[in-house]
Amino acid sequence: MSFLDSPESHVKICGVTSLADASMCVSAGADAVGFNFYPGSSRYIDPEEAIPWIRDLGDTADRVAVVVNPSHGLLDMLRDAGCFEMIQFHGDEHPEACAQAGFARWIKAIRVSGPEVVEGSLSFPTNNLLFDGWTAKAYGGTGQRLDWDVVRDFVGAHPERRFILAGGLNVQNVRQAIRIVRPNAVDVASGVELSARHKDEYLVRQFVHEAKKRRD
Repeated sequence: MSFLDSPESHVKICGVTSLADASMCVSAGADAVGFNFYPGSSRYIDPEEAIPWIRDLGDTADRVAVVVNPSHGLLDMLRDAGCFEMIQFHGDEHPEACAQAGFARWIKAIRVSGPEVVEGSLSFPTNNLLFDGWTAKAYGGTGQRLDWDVVRDFVGAHPERRFILAGGLNVQNVRQAIRIVRPNAVDVASGVELSARHKDEYLVRQFVHEAKKRRD
């Protein structure tokens, strides 16, 4: 079962760079942990070095491999590792490439620059869509806030899909974001960091607490 398969609000902590941080996030109540295998990211981790400790983490939370325009070699390595419940395509991948990558469960991240981009997300043959803030500087993890109003009606109109809301979320605004957009899950990276590449335990626990409060 995927962390997106049940109706409750769920939390994905992304850009985790160590076993210690991953274990802490799971202990704090995260439902999924994301690992970035894009060399252009400030939270990049080398797959050959990271896969052994990601495997040691076990399946207490969904382990999500995050890639950007990945090579066939990287996809083969991640698939053969057998320790990822899902893969997240966060680049300029075409729908066919995502579907043919060989992963039973996958997420397509959409960097939302306007309503037309949101509508275009339906071309991806997956139930799992992540809406992130758009910036020309990077593919994600920048803390760039998404315009929640742009995606709110779209999310409500497509209950057959599972939506993850990302982009500039933090302890202060995650409740408001959930109230407006009503996603199936929220995703955070920089919003629970006080220093680069390290998740702050207090912020992680507070974020999970706020995100999992009963919806009103």
